[in-house]
Amino acid sequence: MQTATAAAELHRETIVIDGTCPLLRRKEFVDWYIEGGVTACAPTVGSTASAEETLRNLGSWHRLIAARKDLLLVQHAEEITTAKKEGKLGLVFHFQGADPIENDLDLVEAFHALGVRMVQLAYNIRNRVGDGCEEAGNAGLSRFGRDLVQRLNETRIIVDGSHTGERTTLEAIEASTRPFVFSHANVQAVHQCPRNISDTQIKAAAATGGLIGINGFPAFLGTSPNPTIDDFLRHLDHVVELVGIDHAALGIDYYEGMHPVADEAEAKKMYQQQLAARRWSAEVYPPPPHRYPEGMATPKELPNLTAKLLSHGYSPAETRKILGENWLRVMRAVWGA
Repeated sequence: MQTATAAAELHRETIVIDGTCPLLRRKEFVDWYIEGGVTACAPTVGSTASAEETLRNLGSWHRLIAARKDLLLVQHAEEITTAKKEGKLGLVFHFQGADPIENDLDLVEAFHALGVRMVQLAYNIRNRVGDGCEEAGNAGLSRFGRDLVQRLNETRIIVDGSHTGERTTLEAIEASTRPFVFSHANVQAVHQCPRNISDTQIKAAAATGGLIGINGFPAFLGTSPNPTIDDFLRHLDHVVELVGIDHAALGIDYYEGMHPVADEAEAKKMYQQQLAARRWSAEVYPPPPHRYPEGMATPKELPNLTAKLLSHGYSPAETRKILGENWLRVMRAVWGA
């Protein structure tokens, strides 16, 4: 039995990586990740916007990093360990969807030069790459998509299948020559939801040396609007039991419309905007408030997750893998040191 003191010490000593952080579209919330003892996190710096708009956003991120001595842009895996040693928050630039690449694969190199290190293929709906997970047709990877996966591999950018249709992801995994991740995706076998992934997808990603980052968004965990850490752990446990401890990680997906970040009016406005743009459907995304699991409702509370992993039966070594070492292994494999 681990004591609370031992759990807190393990959290302080451990590399903690959250693989998906759209909350950081509001940059002031970097301080919540620092307060929660996070070593590195992946802000969503691009998604469904154009290359031009994404470039402007990247410029604002570079300006912020230059202005703050406690932030570090992560472009190589060993910069994660540097961030830990120096007490900084490492930032891994992440696209939630390949739209910023438009139809020009040379933009892959351009965005890589600006620090982008993980690219998700689609965001719920069909794009140039293939189908999103909410497309009923479940069409596969396009010719452009195959070329994109190859270019991402060559450029040493992590390929991410979250929000992407099952057939598209399986074909992308087959085409990929490097570890493939689902940065923030839960388990269909635990809770049926189009945003969750099948055991076939989990096994295929693990076979590449990749991982699955478990998501805290309430509708992907179960039917309760007030989930618990135990609900989160049911998805984590399934991945561990199916493919082993080396392929489970964190992709909690805290976002700027969640409770308690957004007030009721703001959250409803954001929700309606997503529905109107058809990026979300009401069947998959229930209306707000969106409460993340009690005890880890914000990044500030992540030490509670470490304590829960230990009390749940994971060893300190297994807990360190889940919290960050598995992400670090994938980053080393794809990016190099």
